[in-house]
Amino acid sequence: MRLLNTPFFIFLIVHLLAARTSSLAQTGNPGRLNWNSIADSSSMALDVQFFNKAGRYFNADNSGKTDFNYWPQAHALDLLVDSYTRTNDARYLTYMNDWFLGVPVKNGNSFLNTYYDDMLWNALAMLRAYDATKDKKWLDATQLLWDDIKLGWSNVQGGGIAWQKKQLAYKNTPANAPAVILAARLYQRFERKSDLDWAKKIYDWQLKTLVDPVTGFVYDGINRQNDGKIDLNWKFTYNQGLMIGAGLEMFRATRVETYLNEAIKTANFTLADANLSPAGLLKVEGNGDGGLFKAVFVRYLALLATEPATPAIERNRYVRFLTSNAETLWRSGTRKPAIVFGPNWAKPPTDDKAELTTQLSGAILLEAMTRLN
Repeated sequence: MRLLNTPFFIFLIVHLLAARTSSLAQTGNPGRLNWNSIADSSSMALDVQFFNKAGRYFNADNSGKTDFNYWPQAHALDLLVDSYTRTNDARYLTYMNDWFLGVPVKNGNSFLNTYYDDMLWNALAMLRAYDATKDKKWLDATQLLWDDIKLGWSNVQGGGIAWQKKQLAYKNTPANAPAVILAARLYQRFERKSDLDWAKKIYDWQLKTLVDPVTGFVYDGINRQNDGKIDLNWKFTYNQGLMIGAGLEMFRATRVETYLNEAIKTANFTLADANLSPAGLLKVEGNGDGGLFKAVFVRYLALLATEPATPAIERNRYVRFLTSNAETLWRSGTRKPAIVFGPNWAKPPTDDKAELTTQLSGAILLEAMTRLN
């Protein structure tokens, strides 16, 4: 039996987490939440309940399901980088280094994958790990993925990177907007013109093909059923977040305000749309893959909210929106003292069980609050 399943260990961790949550209100202002303490608690809960120490990757849930899913691993690494950058705690660095050893083993002894979007999530997270540590292994792995990802571009549907290697004619936002972010970030760090050229080419295709020019709403994909049609009715928060990130990173790489304005347009649409954020709370997108969608939107909206070039009125609006979501999650949607999150940020899980995807979305939001405040 694994240590994480022993009753005593769970008892000990639950009470440690409960102790941590006992002083979340800041002195002198009981209504104000201490986001650093909250982020510490949620990050600890993720690591303790989900990290598979034997395999050195994150389990699919906290209830003994040790299945491996490649793309959530990237967002778990992103959260580790968030926590390590904020605290400089070597514990998070240890998890990161373990992750680097364990994840490729579970992925067929390679970081390469059939799905271009999965490789992009991981490349983005590993580039951030390089930024945080300056350990070249992260950069080398990022470049390995980027070289393979570029092979997914074709002129089918006028351009774009395919969703996966077995379905090259299907192009979607999750395989293109993150490629813009990655290419633009690589250009900002190393000033290779080829990276910027790729970023511009992919961005132009994405904007022309999968973004409503009036509203800024971002469609999921085109030609999924080999009919040349766009999935007009698929509304996912993560697509909106990715286009926000793409526009923001293109602006940072070029200082061309058009890119920033497009990011703001998409952000404003998302906050106002009754489907994507009903009553000001990001929509429930279920468990499984959908449980992780909000994490992507939160990450890139938080970056837009902290970008000095974003107009102050918009920055303040985004901070209020994220703060309202985070307060709702913590006060109403968190099961305590275990610190677990479900797909609905206004309602706690009925028991202490949670999936990795929904846990990550909640933890990434709470970690983001430490950067907004």
